[in-house]
Amino acid sequence: MKRLLLPILVSMASGASMAADPEEVATQHALALYGEPALEADFEHFPHANPDAPVGGTLSRAANGSSFDSTNPYIIQGTHAAGLSHTYDTLLTQSPDEAFTMYGLLASGIRLDPDRQWVEFDLHPEARFHDGTPVTAEDVIFSFNTLVEHGRPFYAAYYANVEAVRAVDDDTVHFDLADSESRELPLILGQMPVLPSHYWQDRDFTSPTRDALLGSGPYRIATIDPGRRIVYERVDDYWGADLGVNRGRHNIERLVYDYYRDSSVAMEAFKAGNLDLRIGATASNWATGYDFPAANQGFIQRLEIPDGQPAGMQAYVMNLRRDKFQHLALRKALNLAFNFEWLNKNLFYGAYERTHSYFANSQMAAEGLPDEGELALLEPHRDTLPEAVFDTPLPMATPQAPRARLRKAHAILGEAGFTYQDGVMRKPDGEPLNIEVLLHDTRFERVVQPLLQNLQRLGIEGNIRVVDVNQYLNRLRNFDFDIVVGSFPQSASPGNEQREYWGSEYADAPQSRNLIGLQDPVIDDLVDRLIAADSRDDLDTAAQALDRVLRWGFYVIPQWHLPATRLAFWDKLAWQEPFPEYRLDLDAWWIDPQRAQEIEARQSGG
Repeated sequence: MKRLLLPILVSMASGASMAADPEEVATQHALALYGEPALEADFEHFPHANPDAPVGGTLSRAANGSSFDSTNPYIIQGTHAAGLSHTYDTLLTQSPDEAFTMYGLLASGIRLDPDRQWVEFDLHPEARFHDGTPVTAEDVIFSFNTLVEHGRPFYAAYYANVEAVRAVDDDTVHFDLADSESRELPLILGQMPVLPSHYWQDRDFTSPTRDALLGSGPYRIATIDPGRRIVYERVDDYWGADLGVNRGRHNIERLVYDYYRDSSVAMEAFKAGNLDLRIGATASNWATGYDFPAANQGFIQRLEIPDGQPAGMQAYVMNLRRDKFQHLALRKALNLAFNFEWLNKNLFYGAYERTHSYFANSQMAAEGLPDEGELALLEPHRDTLPEAVFDTPLPMATPQAPRARLRKAHAILGEAGFTYQDGVMRKPDGEPLNIEVLLHDTRFERVVQPLLQNLQRLGIEGNIRVVDVNQYLNRLRNFDFDIVVGSFPQSASPGNEQREYWGSEYADAPQSRNLIGLQDPVIDDLVDRLIAADSRDDLDTAAQALDRVLRWGFYVIPQWHLPATRLAFWDKLAWQEPFPEYRLDLDAWWIDPQRAQEIEARQSGG
């Protein structure tokens, strides 16, 4: 049976004659973006996992946001609950210790055409959904079509250039790839969650639901307290428990996500022992927030685990859909008005590094002037790019004193036709210039205020609008903002997701991650070059060229980053070192029964 996502507009006949016959291609246990997988086909477990770890216990943590109203994480509508990925298996799963290598999970074998014109996945004969139904090729086809046609815009971007999908037999699914230049496309197809087609046959996939949806992963939904809590329980007869990718992982019996409207209330819950783990923390809280009895008595641990991934870009994001931000001069001036050094010293305890690059903390960050490789990508666009891209070192935060920066910002605005009179900065059309920063977390107000004070010195009226999480998400989906605090996370091997970050076709797609509203053919071309990179060096060069063009556009005001992950937890959690190089894997942690008993006795007053 052959089911197509979309009609094929170009005949595949010529391409098919060039592609290898699947029967002549060796079956593999894993795919690496570059090089070879580090682990052999018969590996017993990931190096950081402990196959002898005890099973049991409960891990409670706070969920981001004030509430949830859906257990379907794949659609635009609704606010989905935290932790739902625990319930769904994917075709392949990523090794946290490799930059981008995917090992078989639902798929027991993979065949990839040498020219990357197709990829086939053999499903594991034991793969089952939680109701005992086998996972088949038709489930994979259903999942692909459903996610692309009815899911979040992310999926259409992520799976772009898949031309067709068909079942070879009940246990084998075949994808035809229209763009053989995308090295990562076969791997990211492996990241696709596989949904049960029989379960969704009489259900509306596009509507939010609070049902305990059927999955195939190591956990299932146990209880739902709408908007307040969701609890997952370990699946005792999980089909994949003995696979090498899972052995020694998924050790904790119950995973609890509690919702708190205020992070300070969540912190108090942690102190009281109602939460076991906190991931991330503000610099001030990390520096001063752990002076309480349980911490002083040694019942709390804190770790800063080095992060091998690029830091990505957290920033004040300007919305180009608003006419005022079409002025490059204004975007430059706003960057000059931001005083990171003052914030880091006075609010952040000197804990952070200033972010300059969209690929910070990696070899993909552009530096200095473009080298020969970058120039080869940039020269075709010389007529449309600023000359500074070619002959001026990258724009960095100037070490000038704040007043000097503001004087420079004032001059830039004046040269661009903005006028300053009676303490008010006016746009070239004569209208007063005002800017609103949209937030959903009151904690960030104190961080934004210094920027607004500097804008006031420039004659720009700035204000903060704090709304609840649901209203914030709605405004974000519809791009109804001037400036938001946004982030563009990056992996060690960026690829198709860059289209949704920067691609013209996603500038007006609701809920896309193109928050800036970029519609630039040059950026589109550089994204395509990055996706098509055929070696690690080519990928780095393409990322550097993209980084350089984005930075010279001054589309965001870069903030800061910490090249590590902060964890605070009650000392009943255990793990095996060394930590994976590229990604924290909490699924490989476990509860120490003796220590958990001691902590429970303390909390109950025993």
